Amino acid sequence: MTHPHRVVIIGAGAGGLAAAMDLSARGLDVTVLDRASEVGGKMRQVTVDNVGIDAGPTVFTMRWIFENLFQRSGADFEAELDLMPASRLARHGWLDGSKLDLWADIEQSVDAIGTFSDRKNAEGYRQFCIDSQAVFSTLNETFIHAQKPGPLGLGLRVGLHRIGKLWQTRPFNTYWSRLQHYFSDPRLQQLFGRYSTYIGSSPFLSPATLMLIAHVEQDGVWLVDGGMRAVANGMKRCAERNGAAVRLDTHVDQIDIENGLAKSVTLKSGETLEADAIIFNGDASALADGLLGQEARKISASTTRQKRSLSALTWCAHAKTSGFELDYHTVLFSDAYRTEFKEVFNERTEPDEPTVYICAQDRRGDQQPKGRERLLILVNAPADGDFGYDEQEKSEALEAATRDHLLRFGLELETGAPSKLTGPSGFNALFPGTGGALYGRANHGPFATFERNGARTKVPNLYLAGGSSHPGAGVPMATYSGCLAAQALVADS
Repeated sequence: MTHPHRVVIIGAGAGGLAAAMDLSARGLDVTVLDRASEVGGKMRQVTVDNVGIDAGPTVFTMRWIFENLFQRSGADFEAELDLMPASRLARHGWLDGSKLDLWADIEQSVDAIGTFSDRKNAEGYRQFCIDSQAVFSTLNETFIHAQKPGPLGLGLRVGLHRIGKLWQTRPFNTYWSRLQHYFSDPRLQQLFGRYSTYIGSSPFLSPATLMLIAHVEQDGVWLVDGGMRAVANGMKRCAERNGAAVRLDTHVDQIDIENGLAKSVTLKSGETLEADAIIFNGDASALADGLLGQEARKISASTTRQKRSLSALTWCAHAKTSGFELDYHTVLFSDAYRTEFKEVFNERTEPDEPTVYICAQDRRGDQQPKGRERLLILVNAPADGDFGYDEQEKSEALEAATRDHLLRFGLELETGAPSKLTGPSGFNALFPGTGGALYGRANHGPFATFERNGARTKVPNLYLAGGSSHPGAGVPMATYSGCLAAQALVADS
């Protein structure tokens, strides 16, 4: 059977661009639509003081996913993107004045942890790295690369002869409880517990399986010249070279389903684009909530408020800093870590004493800023942007409280132009149907990861991609979701 000729992709985020790259490389007629004026989705930039600041994802990992994708598109990955490996993964600070740098070299981190804490915790870290690599190895081909296996399907893919390996991923243990097996120092439990927030989840509720994220980071973190927006632009260039059309500032009104088949896309302008296949690269809740037409509602169940992942309060600032030496990635931890997640997930409010992430985007290797520098400052918040949470109403109070909190670490900011705040309501406006959730549904409980949608839907010719779909959130996984959507589309045609 011949491949469908016309493919319309709704959403020019990582998943949509990846699908466009793979399908256009196969010679299909691909059109990508996005209502934003730039590609990238959450890989966006905000202009403050006439400089562009990355305002979304800031960590580039799993390079091999992108290398393979660019190669399939006939592109030279290294020619398209200028990457620098990060020798220091992140700097961490606590209110008691203690600091710890984590390094790409495991033995360098072992030594640093030994000095910071003690040798027992340093050896615990070494074992943590070994075990996180084993979890990743078990699940990489069997789960990440698969078209949404269920628990039974995952067991069959792992194989009966390796079922013990699957059990060692410890899906029925919480991530927090498992961390105590490796670390007695509560500061280290905090540090490595933070990996669960990379996919918008609480370490106290997510499964120990998430320790595989630690291996992903240890496998390599890169800094991208031009920021993460450069990744999106590179993907766009490759797709366009192979004939894909990318239409920005184009608002999709609905997906047209006739006789049970996805047939076309109607724009707000009234224009209709006929399609042999459609890929929706957005949060599946937008479909369930009827934001793309009533017929599309049956494709996915809406993610309830309680099951949403973290949102955030983010400030983009152009500022002079003093008092605490930042690195490109810096995390300043709360003394009330468990309370922080209870406030966000249970009480549905921003934390009184938050952990703060800062991306100092002008600090690359030995390069240090002179004068003002570009900062993304982030604290966790509930994904209630469609339930009356309006950060703009209390923006001054929120920024003042965060500045006061940073002063407790000795970090002082002197801004030029006013910083720009985005929170749950702002993210919900940017990414409809999410409530501001930045990672789809939270990965809480042993079966939560199986609740994500796969690429295929109940409607023939309609496919899903993006962070709310399998294999999950984060730039590499969202990118790979687009590859899986392209694979499914081609296999079904």
